Amino acid sequence: MCAQVHLKPVDIADVTILVDNFIDILLPGNEMVQRAPLAFDWSEREQLIAEHGYAVVLTVQWEGRRESVLYDAGLGRNTVRHNMEVLNISPAGLRAVILSHGHADHHGGLEGIIRAIGRPHMPLVLHPDVWHDRKVIFPTGVEIHMPPPSHNDLDHEGVDIIEERGPSLLIDDTILVTGQVERVTDFEKGFPLQYAHTDHGWERDTWIWDDQAIVCHLQGKGLLVLSSCSHAGVINVLRHAQRLTGIDKVYAFVGGLHLTGGLFEAIIPRTVAELAAIGPAVVVPGHCTGWRATHELARAMPQAYVQTSAGTRLHFA
Repeated sequence: MCAQVHLKPVDIADVTILVDNFIDILLPGNEMVQRAPLAFDWSEREQLIAEHGYAVVLTVQWEGRRESVLYDAGLGRNTVRHNMEVLNISPAGLRAVILSHGHADHHGGLEGIIRAIGRPHMPLVLHPDVWHDRKVIFPTGVEIHMPPPSHNDLDHEGVDIIEERGPSLLIDDTILVTGQVERVTDFEKGFPLQYAHTDHGWERDTWIWDDQAIVCHLQGKGLLVLSSCSHAGVINVLRHAQRLTGIDKVYAFVGGLHLTGGLFEAIIPRTVAELAAIGPAVVVPGHCTGWRATHELARAMPQAYVQTSAGTRLHFA
């Protein structure tokens, strides 16, 4: 078990969903959920792009300071950079980049956004298993290659790569990168269709140990947990965040739950029930959650559920 860390509370946290599988420009917002602004000439402007990928900017404010980090970079080489331009978010303001895991739909835009940041020694925090060359073999026999990010390309761009298996704190201890998530549930069993290339050829790589979340402590409210895919299982992710911080209250969860497809649909009822028992006030499922799980979450937690959309900003204050 990992030792507890002291996570400094923040007064405000803003989560901007830069890349997600879904976009709807007509979704309503409220004081907390701020949708991408509409304009009279909307059809003539550059448009936000949705794709099978995920990326968010997390901005925290405390003691008069305001800092931002990028969590993942989507699939397309230029999607996250393009969407930041459409949303008028400057890459130059980012203090660090965090990679949730080594799948291409989370690191594909890294090179483009690093170039847009335009300064050397940008910290890139990742788990060392990110570099595994992987593939997914479906029961039909179809194979999908999941290449890792290019270490050489990142070195060429002058990135400071920080490899950590365990938890680490960023931005003056206000943002926690969980590192490798402990697997304690009996129903979240990884991704059995995945293989990694080793010295012995292609071998099963079920557990995706590089899967990691990021966490903030919202002053007076509890934990804000962001998890791009939750390959560790969302309940494992949340319990791990609780153990690391010593804070039981989970105020908000934003990210993917990886419950899409026939392999994972069997654990939807258990996952939804345990998430409801943890009781976050806000749940924003995206990316790989899948339509069946999304509908079940909306039914089980109607007051907490928020529909995701690329360009949405979630304001937690």
